[in-house]
Amino acid sequence: MRLRALLENDALGLRLLGGDDELDRTVRGVMTTDLKDPSRYLSGGELVLTGLAWRTDPADAEPFVRILASAGVAALAAGEAELGDIPDDLVEACLRHRLPLFAVNESVAFATITEHVVRQVSGERAGDLAAVVDRHRRLMTSGPAGGGPEVVLDLLGSDLDLRAWVLSPTGRQIAGAGEPLEAGLAATLAGEHLAATRTGRRGPHRLSIAGATYSLFPIRNTGRGAAPASRDVRETVLSDWLLAVEADAGDWPAARLDLLQGVTQLIAVERDRRDAARTVRRRLAQEVLELVQAGAAPAEIAARLRVAAPVLLPGLGAAPHWQVVVARVEWEQEAGQAPVDSGPVAQALLEEVLVDPATVGAESADRIAVAHSGDEAIALVPLAAGPLPESEDEGPAPALGLHADALLASVRAPLSSGLADDGRLTLGVSAAVHSAEGLRGALEEARHARRVAAARPGRVCAAGHHELASHVLLLPFVPDDVRRAFTARLLDPLRDYDRRHRAELIPTLEAFLDCDGSWTRCATRLHLHVNTLRYRVGRIEQLTGRDLSRLEDKLDFFLALRMS
Repeated sequence: MRLRALLENDALGLRLLGGDDELDRTVRGVMTTDLKDPSRYLSGGELVLTGLAWRTDPADAEPFVRILASAGVAALAAGEAELGDIPDDLVEACLRHRLPLFAVNESVAFATITEHVVRQVSGERAGDLAAVVDRHRRLMTSGPAGGGPEVVLDLLGSDLDLRAWVLSPTGRQIAGAGEPLEAGLAATLAGEHLAATRTGRRGPHRLSIAGATYSLFPIRNTGRGAAPASRDVRETVLSDWLLAVEADAGDWPAARLDLLQGVTQLIAVERDRRDAARTVRRRLAQEVLELVQAGAAPAEIAARLRVAAPVLLPGLGAAPHWQVVVARVEWEQEAGQAPVDSGPVAQALLEEVLVDPATVGAESADRIAVAHSGDEAIALVPLAAGPLPESEDEGPAPALGLHADALLASVRAPLSSGLADDGRLTLGVSAAVHSAEGLRGALEEARHARRVAAARPGRVCAAGHHELASHVLLLPFVPDDVRRAFTARLLDPLRDYDRRHRAELIPTLEAFLDCDGSWTRCATRLHLHVNTLRYRVGRIEQLTGRDLSRLEDKLDFFLALRMS
């Protein structure tokens, strides 16, 4: 708003004392102060209100006005309640520094002026920002626009004092202005948004964390890949982005809510552009997958991989190693309920899961090619060339760092909220291979690892190739009734004894086996005397009729504990 508009409002009781040629200055805010030096609180463009309590001597006027003029304030308004007429020394200082000066009638409260200015400035800013958002959306719809969604998020911060971030369904930051959200907080916000979406509540969703309130706006895909409005929410909930705003939208006027909806539509355009850019990588993955599954000659697959490598790893001199990751999203179906098309959801979700959670930006998955076949998503992940480990004991080379548990560690909590009580995500990871000959085996290895993960309890489960060469591979496939009978026969007597006597036979058994039957190491771990440990082991043997000095009995106990 302009200074001139303040004089035109009789209810504000303002009288101009100097600066009539500066009335076209823009007012961007308002501040009340009686400090001699308020510079630390000024950013420029303010109407400064003062009761003149800072003035104890005529000489105080000059430094006070000089500070305001240097800070770029729009004008000074001095109240007449304390001193009556405004002192001449203040009027003269304002004239010297070309700072417009108003006198505030003693019958008008500073709060009245403050409320009026804030209301006018906020309304104008919202209107200006809405125009910017609309213009930016049109630009992005017709072609790439500089800055992307960060430009509008910056404007939300500078013009409406709103801190906002765009988050993926796993809580990874896609865009933001200023300081990034702490990773744990971002994951919590994403999880709350997914949970609220699954319940069918309309956004924005609001929640308070550590004294701050956040409003969460869904970002719907409105581009070429948009889902019909009638589609099952489960087909989009795990792939949609969200806009998190640090503010309580519950008391916002309709105009501001409409503005934020415009921001989400703008970001949806950016999302559609990003998905379009992934088309080439997805097509490459699909072509390689079809060749592998059709049993094509290694030379033909190798030729296709040579085409894919420059796209996924531009500038790479040597051929990379490859890893295969398989994921599936499965939903429980009620009688008469239409099946959920999970393939595209698993594809988008796997693309997100494979991105380093610390990476910021929408284009951070440009080295991942994911195809989908039915309900299964399959990722072809290139890894920088390096020596493969010669044995399992040596562990993976540092460059070959895709491990099943690590992939899901940071995303398990938010995704579990989106899966709710009727969905599951299972994921399998192959070992790295360095040629086309190994790609078919890697695919089968990843699929088998995913089946191992699917046999485990939990909404989000993963398994890696290293688990396919141990008892872990067999245990998930033991029928439930056999599992229950086997564990009950060995462990129920111990559990009953622990319950009745407040003993710790089960923890003692676990520690004893973990220490390979070493009395000394086990006693040290449990902080027990060896004789006490021998008494407990003897009680275990007495209750179960087993002998823990025999390998067969040790193995039975080990398997029972693993299956329980």
